[in-house]
Amino acid sequence: MTDLRHYQTPLRQTPFHPRTSAANRLHAWAPWAGYATVQTYDDLAMEHSAIRNAATLYDLCPMIKYRIEGTDAAACLNRLTVRDADRLAVGGVHYTVWCDDAGHLIDDGTLFRLAPDRYRLCCQERHLPWLLDSAFGFDVRITDETGEIAALALQGPTSAVVLRAAGFDIDTLKPFRMAEFPFAGGHLTISRTGFTGDLGYELWTTPDLALPLWDSLTDAGALYGLRPVGSEALNIARLEAGFIIAGQDFTPAPHCLREDRLRSPLEMGLGWLIDWDKGQFTGRRALLRQRERGPHWAFVGLEIEGNVAAEGAILYHNRKTEIGVITGACWSPTLKTSIALAQVKARHAKGGNLWAEIYALRELHYARMMMPARVVARPFFNPTRKRQTPPGKL
Repeated sequence: MTDLRHYQTPLRQTPFHPRTSAANRLHAWAPWAGYATVQTYDDLAMEHSAIRNAATLYDLCPMIKYRIEGTDAAACLNRLTVRDADRLAVGGVHYTVWCDDAGHLIDDGTLFRLAPDRYRLCCQERHLPWLLDSAFGFDVRITDETGEIAALALQGPTSAVVLRAAGFDIDTLKPFRMAEFPFAGGHLTISRTGFTGDLGYELWTTPDLALPLWDSLTDAGALYGLRPVGSEALNIARLEAGFIIAGQDFTPAPHCLREDRLRSPLEMGLGWLIDWDKGQFTGRRALLRQRERGPHWAFVGLEIEGNVAAEGAILYHNRKTEIGVITGACWSPTLKTSIALAQVKARHAKGGNLWAEIYALRELHYARMMMPARVVARPFFNPTRKRQTPPGKL
């Protein structure tokens, strides 16, 4: 029977909600893919500090997850995405993107190969109609399994120690690989992946084991600075890592109302992902043409003078010619500098005489500042510990 009072709780609660709501001292909630998710639990600075100096838990349940399985699963994904899904080993993970026929970005995400004929695609936006249309003619089944999985990110330099203390032997687990472990009468999959650019893991289980998993990790992490973090701290960490987000750093093609807002993988600095030799994939011909003539836009990392976050700032060349926009920015507590990600005209991708027009709120009035900006390599923060196998022991 339909719940006639559903309007009172318009957002779904994740399997971890009893724990995240109890810890959310600020009651700072925001919607993510139809779920209520925490923005900041109690102290943003301390949450970010834990990502870089201890260990953190982040509720990943709202992230969209699709199961793609069948004898043609690899062939279907090769037609859909720009990377070669057939070359991804079982137990492996890779980052990928997919486009429309015109080569414009639809979304990015991570692809997990769970078995020879079964994959999981995780992403920001919902794409089931697109995926089903793209699967026409392939022997493949595509299922939205978002609600069937409880997912948790365990990130930070002590994350491996926490997992060891919880009884999981992850010493041989390499970056972008996953392994399965027994847990509480069920199973737990641990992948060495994450969105912080640091040592970290993502944990995948069934909703009925969500609370036992949370409690097991918090008990094991009590001596190692483990704390839950919200999306605001994660956003600072992902900016330091130079990672992009659909809907913030680029507008997904199906959402674009203005033709000049469409972007391709080449224009977003993602050309290195494209496997040109694997055969036809959606958008390949358009991307080949763009590669030949050169992209109109580029995506760059910036360091900006001053200590005011430059999010949304317009970029100028020589203080007068508009050449781009900053899509994400923050004052980096780790690097002690103002950093940003930006879309710029391709001819300005190497920088030189760039200025950011920043409006800073000063006691109810905005102060306009023109601050010098310098193009720098991404990632801004790239610690060796995220690649070490086995991870360092404290």
